[in-house]
Amino acid sequence: MTGSMLADAALVGVLGLLIGSFLNVVIHRLPRMMERQWAAECAQYAQDAGLAPGSAAVAPAEPFNLVKPRSRCPACGHQIRWYENIPVFSYLALRGRCAGCGTRISARYPLVELATAGLFYACAMRWGWSPTTLAWCGFSAALVTLTLIDWDTTLLPDDITLPLLWAGLLAAVLHWTAVPPVDAVIGAAAGYLSLWAVYWGFKLATGKEGMGYGDFKLFAALGAWFGWQALVPIILMASVIGAIVGIGMKLASNLREGKYVPFGPFLAGGGLAAMLWGPGRIMQAIFSTLGL
Repeated sequence: MTGSMLADAALVGVLGLLIGSFLNVVIHRLPRMMERQWAAECAQYAQDAGLAPGSAAVAPAEPFNLVKPRSRCPACGHQIRWYENIPVFSYLALRGRCAGCGTRISARYPLVELATAGLFYACAMRWGWSPTTLAWCGFSAALVTLTLIDWDTTLLPDDITLPLLWAGLLAAVLHWTAVPPVDAVIGAAAGYLSLWAVYWGFKLATGKEGMGYGDFKLFAALGAWFGWQALVPIILMASVIGAIVGIGMKLASNLREGKYVPFGPFLAGGGLAAMLWGPGRIMQAIFSTLGL
């Protein structure tokens, strides 16, 4: 391992800190953007169908996207200055509190930044300064974002899962991953159809929905990135960890209303583990844990 490789990896890690700061914005705002879009579409439909009183056009909402408005404290409305938004360092300098009102800032913000930096650093250490590193860094950023959005809202936005799927297929075609294009295509199809079949089997047997369509799309994306051979190790790891976490939350009475735990974060965790250690090591870890 050369000093140049370490320096390159450190530089990519710093980039990960900056990207992680942006991911915090995406995690917070994208679900709200979706809700606003749905509300606007419902209001427009009601008006067009004559279900809404009056004939005035639906008033456009103030801009709300990943850029506007500028970040503010949700408690006091204090607009966050640039030097209060430096990844990790600003959080430490402010001692985890708003500069305007002193309200505590969630530690999740710097943790997301550090996690993203760590994943970017690991990618650079493994693949060096290459298109492969760029591809897996993008993969990591997408999974971090999907994990926390799904945990918070039980949503896996198409705006992330579908580009992730197509990016995995494209990366295979460009040989930025070690997965042959045919295996990537079969993996995407098998990932989607396998969970689709489980969903309908469970629904027909119980009358309930055991998962959402976003899980199908995320698993399809993982199939595109790793090939069909990795689907079993990933789903096994996601299921085992999900069951352990779910049982732990139930024992601690921390399950949310409806008594469910979103599955997307565990699929994403399985995907990140496959990236870092490989599907084969995942299977070895599972067998070792189960004493097999």
